[in-house]
Amino acid sequence: MATEGLALQLVALLENELIRRRGSIDVHNDYYRGKHRLKFASDEFAKFHSGRYRDFSDNWTQVVADSPVERLTVTGFLASGEIEADRDLWEVWQVNGLDADSQLGFLGAVTGARCFVLVWGDPHDPDMPVVTFEDASQAIVAYEPGSRTRRKAALKRWQDGNEDFATLYLPDEVWKFSRPLAQQDKSPQMADVDEELKRWRPRGTGGEPNPQPNPLGLVPMVELPNKPMLVDDPMSDIHGVIAMQDAINLLWAQLFTASDYASFPQRVILGAEPPTIPKLNSAGEIVGKQLVDIQKFAVDRVMMFSGKDTKIAEWQAANLAMYTGIIEVAVGHLAAQTRTPQHYLIGKMANLSADALLAAETGLVQRVDEKKLWFGQGLREVARLIALAKGDEAKARALRSGRVLWADSESRSHAQMADALLKLKQLGFPFQWLALRYGLTPTEVADVIAMREAELEMDPVTEITRNLTASSAVVPPTEEDEPVAEDAA
Repeated sequence: MATEGLALQLVALLENELIRRRGSIDVHNDYYRGKHRLKFASDEFAKFHSGRYRDFSDNWTQVVADSPVERLTVTGFLASGEIEADRDLWEVWQVNGLDADSQLGFLGAVTGARCFVLVWGDPHDPDMPVVTFEDASQAIVAYEPGSRTRRKAALKRWQDGNEDFATLYLPDEVWKFSRPLAQQDKSPQMADVDEELKRWRPRGTGGEPNPQPNPLGLVPMVELPNKPMLVDDPMSDIHGVIAMQDAINLLWAQLFTASDYASFPQRVILGAEPPTIPKLNSAGEIVGKQLVDIQKFAVDRVMMFSGKDTKIAEWQAANLAMYTGIIEVAVGHLAAQTRTPQHYLIGKMANLSADALLAAETGLVQRVDEKKLWFGQGLREVARLIALAKGDEAKARALRSGRVLWADSESRSHAQMADALLKLKQLGFPFQWLALRYGLTPTEVADVIAMREAELEMDPVTEITRNLTASSAVVPPTEEDEPVAEDAA
């Protein structure tokens, strides 16, 4: 068991690492929301136009992040050695609202490079563990040296009201701490007081012990990494999009500026003095000359100049299509780099066959399957923790080597799916497997099978066939039915 001093030391170390990660997480979240740091090609352009386009963004990062998440749907969990998905585990998944929260967690992993899942018991309902997805800005897991899977400790840190809260999870116990939030704009004396108050102290837990024992025997928080690396941190899908996103925003800013200044033909008058009109005093006498208001000529659409060398020239309007062409090329590069189908970004579709659409989405499907591989590894451990929280160690061992069931990554029409499943049925695939492949959850598959059996029971043809089969069954003859051989004469 850890002492309070050791627990506080672990909280400080994990908090420092969490703060280090927070900077990139905030940047990626801002880009997902369209809060971009507009960059300019020159100081002169920024000097005159930085304020004008401060709140503008042509946000493609959101599309890049959303495209795989919308195809990441968990449909069940299958334990090792079983042929049917675990119904109890799926009940825990649904009661905790993870149908929706898992999507939030996957999106957090895609944008923030990782997310976390926390499993803990509910004192009000011992048979229903509490499972929550945690954001990477509030949670962190520490691993044993040399391992990427054996968890040593975990920390969840968050703010509520005027306090900071921290919960440290260890394999054998859980520590809970809190501290007041530091006030801003304080005098040096009060700043010293705030520094003292900033220290973590054990918080009240409503009668529960602090620390309290961890009945699971494992750190109950699991990390779901996005694009994990062997010797480095996982990567956000948005990280590689930022540079091209900044370039696209700059091109739009330049296009808007050009459209304001040079999108119409500009006419210039050469060899003539600016037109003037007499300037009169109160008595109506000419006392001088004054320039004509040019805006009046623009309204009247008539302008007169005198002079034998007067000429009218014209500057052609700027070719704005040059900018849109470059923007389309930039968006195409972004699509290729992130394996996002171009019809997701550009939106141009014309007479494309179903096979052509499937081919266009091949990169995205592979990208989704990669995420299923890494997220699934973590979710298997989550399933194991849920079984341990319910006190079923045998199921926990089976789920550790089981697998996560996902909805199909490919986007197909009902006609395509029905045709594919019919061909698989002709090859001998069972109905239950086909129903899962169609996208039904294990619970829905069980309901469909029960409805099929009930339907067959009510079918009169089935009843007649069953009776005929029973009546035509061969009955072994008895001794009474055996013929008696006649004596030979």
